[in-house]
Amino acid sequence: MPRFTTQDGLGLHFEEEGDGLPVLCLAGLTRNGGDFEFLMPHLDLAHVRAIRMDYRGRGQSDHAADFMTYSILQEAQDAVALLDHLGIERAAIIGTSRGGLIAMVLAGLHRDRLAGVVLNDIGPDIAQVGLARIMDYVGRAPSFPDLDAAGHGLHALYEADFPGVPVERWRRQAELMWYEKPGGGLGLRYDARLRNAMIAQAEAGPTPDLWPLFDQLATVPLCALRGANSDLLTPETLDRMQAHIPGMAAVTVADRAHVPFLDEPEAVAAIHALLEQAR
Repeated sequence: MPRFTTQDGLGLHFEEEGDGLPVLCLAGLTRNGGDFEFLMPHLDLAHVRAIRMDYRGRGQSDHAADFMTYSILQEAQDAVALLDHLGIERAAIIGTSRGGLIAMVLAGLHRDRLAGVVLNDIGPDIAQVGLARIMDYVGRAPSFPDLDAAGHGLHALYEADFPGVPVERWRRQAELMWYEKPGGGLGLRYDARLRNAMIAQAEAGPTPDLWPLFDQLATVPLCALRGANSDLLTPETLDRMQAHIPGMAAVTVADRAHVPFLDEPEAVAAIHALLEQAR
């Protein structure tokens, strides 16, 4: 099981396959490397070295003693540590939600390490309605009795915003996020104290202005994907992002909310185009 050790002694899990352009895949807030399972069959692994990282406190990585290290800045530092561990000077980033925020921090601190960036349904402005929805579930185990019920439950919950996605896909998504506990019910595949970290960090002060960090991406190949039904990345923010960086490819993924799975035809085409630019 591939792991590396951070400066503060945590063992973090990652997976890699393929050969060629290093592509670091950074998942959403509560997610892990499995977030990119649906994209992987669409990557040309003869020319792409796909690296999927579990952040601290997520997936198969160690939980931190201090939950305040569950921060975007620390996770960006961990991402650089992984690149250093693998001897990689420059990599393209595919950042889903939280992963895209980490990519912006990397643009501000380590822009020379970036070969290109895909932002999956995230931008410098985060819609409050979407953030409130996320805070409603972070750190709380779902009430479904098992993964089969979770698949049906997610299908019912998201059918309006993800029309046509079958129950089987939601069943697999549920398995990537949760596990069946021996005594019944589902457990989280991440440290529930992530909620404590988010609340404490919000109380510590206003959210930093991310636009200056986003603007640092102007010098690298850049693509932004938006789910057409997203409640986190608004059309207005996507338009403003394009105005800030006219060379950015802006792609709206039909019949998806937050977040696209990345196996949708328009998402796959956009990612392929970005990786070609990044080589």
